Amino acid sequence: MSNRTVVANISLSLDGRVNGPAGDYDMSWIVPHAVSDVARDHMIRVTGSATTALLGRKNYQGFGGYWPSVAQDESADPRDRAFSRWLDEVEKVVFSSTLKEAEWRNARVAAADPAEVVRELRGQDGGDIIVLASVSVIKSLLEAGELDRLSITLCPELVGGGARLFEDGLPSSSWRLADSTSGEGGPLCLLYDRVSG
Repeated sequence: MSNRTVVANISLSLDGRVNGPAGDYDMSWIVPHAVSDVARDHMIRVTGSATTALLGRKNYQGFGGYWPSVAQDESADPRDRAFSRWLDEVEKVVFSSTLKEAEWRNARVAAADPAEVVRELRGQDGGDIIVLASVSVIKSLLEAGELDRLSITLCPELVGGGARLFEDGLPSSSWRLADSTSGEGGPLCLLYDRVSG
């Protein structure tokens, strides 16, 4: 039986938002922090031991439209090129009730509940399982108690509106700070491991 760690990776504003008041694509406030040295180093660190990536449909389509070409872009940051290669090769599970097939290499669509799929993946050999910024998948796993680690890039922005990751009604749980790094301009990359709950 494998002992796979399930990691949620997400960027949050100081007021706990995952996007701004204009909805899903109101994320320009994240960009300066996501391309900072500390955030790029953090992404390489948290994805390095992962062999499975979990994505919601919107992130799968957004990532698929951007990242595959970055590996070949000689002007791109080497860390972005490494992330692009990792993302292309890693097993990708896409949660969607509307997509019928995933065209990206090593990707498959799952219509099942994310917690059910994670329990199945935990029974297989492999490295860490990482959720890449897909809020609905992260919430589902938090509700089911199937997340082991939170990887949060805290952006020094008050957005004033938009969706929250941690909404009322989630079961209580305790977490321990495993690592923190701060970067120029104020982003803070945090790793929390679940203690209980």
